[in-house]
Amino acid sequence: MSLLERLRDTGRFSFRRIRRNHALEHATLQVLAAKKPELSLAGYSDARGFWVLGSVQLEDLQQAVDEALRRLKGGETELAIHPNCGTNLVASGIMAGSVAWLGMLGTGSSARKKLDRWPLIMALATVGLIAAQPVGPVLQQKFTTATDVQNLRIREIMRYQRRGVPLHRVLTES
Repeated sequence: MSLLERLRDTGRFSFRRIRRNHALEHATLQVLAAKKPELSLAGYSDARGFWVLGSVQLEDLQQAVDEALRRLKGGETELAIHPNCGTNLVASGIMAGSVAWLGMLGTGSSARKKLDRWPLIMALATVGLIAAQPVGPVLQQKFTTATDVQNLRIREIMRYQRRGVPLHRVLTES
């Protein structure tokens, strides 16, 4: 491993660790959604593990994390790609915003010209959103998740309550 790779993979902001935890977070949320579709949960990953926000029993979360890790290790890498990931929202926002910006080029500071282009901008933004649909999952696969979880282990799962919202902290190690 090169010096650059060692530096990148150490410390609090290790992109490799974040990407692996992000994959496990997604897989966990997908396992939970399949078993308990009535749950409304969200997640957030970092280099130390991930958070699950929402009301889920600690035992159910533990089982889902264990199953998700087992299935990722078994090659079910598609579990790492989540349809509601923020990466998808960012991709959609960038695409829609970019084509809308392009549609406004040449209007200068004229409010009238900008208003005249409103229907075009709405159409362009819609096309941008449609075009972005396959981009988010590709970005997840290539950049924001990593399924090389063979050495990943669950260290601890803790439950907190903050302002009435249940929070669960899943700590990992490798």
